[in-house]
Amino acid sequence: MTDANKEMPKYLQESEVSQECKDWIATLPMEKGWLASHLHQYQGFWHITRQLQGVLSCQKHFNALHSDILIVTSPKSGTTWLKAWTFALLNRKKYPKMFQNHPLLTENPHSLVPFLELDFYKDKDLVPDLSMISSPRLFSTHLPYVSLPKSVMNTYCKIVYLCRNPKDAFISLWHFTNKLKTEGTCANSLEDSFEKFCNGVSLCGPFWDHVLGYWKKSLEQSEKIIFMRYEEMKKNPSTVLKELARFIGCPFSKEEEDEGVVDDILKLCSFKNLSNLEVNKKGKLPSGEEHRAFFRCGEIGDSKNYLTAEMIEQLDAITEKKLAQHGLRF
Repeated sequence: MTDANKEMPKYLQESEVSQECKDWIATLPMEKGWLASHLHQYQGFWHITRQLQGVLSCQKHFNALHSDILIVTSPKSGTTWLKAWTFALLNRKKYPKMFQNHPLLTENPHSLVPFLELDFYKDKDLVPDLSMISSPRLFSTHLPYVSLPKSVMNTYCKIVYLCRNPKDAFISLWHFTNKLKTEGTCANSLEDSFEKFCNGVSLCGPFWDHVLGYWKKSLEQSEKIIFMRYEEMKKNPSTVLKELARFIGCPFSKEEEDEGVVDDILKLCSFKNLSNLEVNKKGKLPSGEEHRAFFRCGEIGDSKNYLTAEMIEQLDAITEKKLAQHGLRF
């Protein structure tokens, strides 16, 4: 590894990708990336070089269990928040005193609920031993439905999918990638990033195809896939949290509701609480991303502060064309 590569954060390094994988990646369609040098198209969706090796390894080696729970999102659609919610739901008996000793007080949600393709299966030759993780196992991924490991489709494991209005998802992604730019590199312009996004060239994009894949499957397999909306989480958090708890098999009892457990989880996992924790102000993920980069605004409609009327009209038109005929609107 060169000295320049050593100074790069791990999320920008490609030195750990095997030569065999590099040779294969070179055969794929390629576009300039938002953050990493390039994006590569695999099974119809765009991935960074470092991620692709993990995608292949995950597809080959991950064996889902019937009791597994898989959180799935398109990037910047509320992933961090949903991870916190789901982790808190599953572990509420283990940590009843939520504001004293809960792991979310000292660890970032991405550390508590790692990504399959970015964390567990990032090394081509090192297959992780997941047998020691207690059931139900909780994982996350940005993979589109067509790229999920076959074992996920062939088991009764639950898929929790969260979508967000594409205008807000785009602005969040634009800010996020610019935050992760290293010193001395140029920020992505809003106009260039917008053009890429509209053309489907974004991490795990096209955005609309990612959403549509899970939307259609959720209609066919409602017992396996729950389709959630970021906007509903914001507007009706208590209702949505209870619905999520029922879906993943740990519904709230009347006693828990009377004792305020629902409200406690919502408070613990709120944007205000998580973003103000010391760990999320100063910590970093092992791959180098600063925890604070995952907490910016979290509001519905923030995109109107950045997009022109023409941009809004263009994104709305794409969304209508791609999704409305399937009964999905924002």
